[in-house]
Amino acid sequence: MFEEHENFTTEQEQLLLAQFASIDDLYFDILSLPFQSCEEEISSILNSESHDSEGTRHVLFPQSSLEILNKHKNRFRRLNGKKIAIGSPVYQQTRSSTNNIIHFAAEKFVEPTSQLSVLSDPYASSLLEDFSDEDSKNVQLVMYLLSSAEKVGEKHYDRAMKLLNMCEKLSIGKNNSVQRLVYYFTEALYEKIDRETGRITPKGLGNKQFLDEDLLMTPNPTILAFHELVPLSHVTKFAGIQAIIERVAEAKKVHIIDFDICTGVQFTILMQALEGQLDHLKITAVGIKSKKGIIEETGKRLENFANSLNLSFSFNLIMVSDILELNESRFELDEDETIAVYAAYVFKNMIGEPDRLEHLMKMIKIINPCIMVVTEAEATDNSPVFVDRFVEALFFYGAFFDSMEDCMKNDELNRQIAEERIFSPAIRNIVAAEGDERKIRHVSIDVWRAFFARFGMREVELSMSSTYQANLVLESFTCGGSCTLDTNGKSLIIGWKGTSLNSLSAWRFQ
Repeated sequence: MFEEHENFTTEQEQLLLAQFASIDDLYFDILSLPFQSCEEEISSILNSESHDSEGTRHVLFPQSSLEILNKHKNRFRRLNGKKIAIGSPVYQQTRSSTNNIIHFAAEKFVEPTSQLSVLSDPYASSLLEDFSDEDSKNVQLVMYLLSSAEKVGEKHYDRAMKLLNMCEKLSIGKNNSVQRLVYYFTEALYEKIDRETGRITPKGLGNKQFLDEDLLMTPNPTILAFHELVPLSHVTKFAGIQAIIERVAEAKKVHIIDFDICTGVQFTILMQALEGQLDHLKITAVGIKSKKGIIEETGKRLENFANSLNLSFSFNLIMVSDILELNESRFELDEDETIAVYAAYVFKNMIGEPDRLEHLMKMIKIINPCIMVVTEAEATDNSPVFVDRFVEALFFYGAFFDSMEDCMKNDELNRQIAEERIFSPAIRNIVAAEGDERKIRHVSIDVWRAFFARFGMREVELSMSSTYQANLVLESFTCGGSCTLDTNGKSLIIGWKGTSLNSLSAWRFQ
């Protein structure tokens, strides 16, 4: 799609920058019931759709959505960069991956079929012969979900509600990752219908859940289990900290600024690597005043860890009610210290607030760190077109649900908590909310690359040591072989079974 940043043409840069202005006028834009019991009702709903005289269904997804579906048809989303070999053994699959199911269902959904043979026949063996019985049912379920989304996009709410009732019945058991994914996307579609019709139902706005930010910021059992069992976060932390270590290796005083420190576990890696080399390590955490207590606890844990290493350490807090209050005088910068910025999932939170995003970048430019390490979600679910956003989010969260199914199979309780309290509210926000209420937004590394270039930043290539750290991490996990590592320009793309999930990149001012 795009070459490395140095090889961008003017037209390509303008195209990416245009995305900032065009999207939303911003800078960027129990057991499952048997399928047979629902067959007659589903068929009656679907057969009320538009068909031509030969019985061919007219797929009404917008062209952009069809392109998204086609883009995801191949199992591995290929990037312009090279694929990085992973030393860990390939995880042995006993089932089709969640996104393989979605790929197949999407492919069949967008193909005009005679008399809707796939949807109306739950056991279309000629098309599903390579799948197990469970996988075949999952394909059907995803197709029903896609049809529901299509009806919501067309504002045919009565038909959509009937299809969603079927999706709910067939997924409520939540016996596998596909059923759970469909269940939470079904909830999100119920909420979208409520928002657009102005009513409140138990399945929609009446069941509204908010993202549990405190759960993400504290070392609770669920976060610890996810961190221990799922390799994705380990890869970005170890490889990202390695990039910082290389830039501050000769320094005696190091100052790290983190704009969303969460549990702070990433800095225990840094401390161990720099043990015995530093005169002093300072970490400044920038956060919202309502989270002061949580961030203070993080600071205490880091201080205790530093003491165990006999490392001279200080922890500073900058608490603001709004990022617009932030100014350079709050950072207590010393002339003899080397400064680095660590920004994990920080910028995505401001995609819908361009004035705050711009203000933060201006502050970082004034600080002028020797390196800024950025981890972001690698997805493109920020489209103002509902169905486009829905499809992108379905693939993105499908990969996450698949990773938890594989990696947390022996910890069902914490997997369930993560899905219900972290992923489900995010899905609902992406699918159901519009305008300022849509807080969960993701854009690709290509968009971030063009954005950072506006502030005079250039991409720094991640070293072989960083990719080596990523490989070492994956080799230590039983399911590490299901992770995929690719490069896009000078950035590292971390995926699950070929679906891109995170990007890791490093930047400095020219």
